[in-house]
Amino acid sequence: MINTKKLMKMAKKWQQRAALHRKRISFQRSNAATSSTATEKGCFVVYTADKTRFAFPLSYLNNSVFEEFLKISEEEFGLSIRFSWTI
Repeated sequence: MINTKKLMKMAKKWQQRAALHRKRISFQRSNAATSSTATEKGCFVVYTADKTRFAFPLSYLNNSVFEEFLKISEEEFGLSIRFSWTI
């Protein structure tokens, strides 16, 4: 099992890197239809409880630290996977 302090440090580092590379996609909303957001090819999306959206490369799923992060998140906050992955 990974040290909690080390995991938090790595998560903060990933968040900072993601903020640097984050692409914002905006769609004009029409009255007739709702808008959706696109995700880059090769990425998956995770939503937080406060509806913040994070896109991660699929290669992160092979990372043991990221896997541990998801397990801890599931234990702490629960995991809702009915329509989207929300932690």
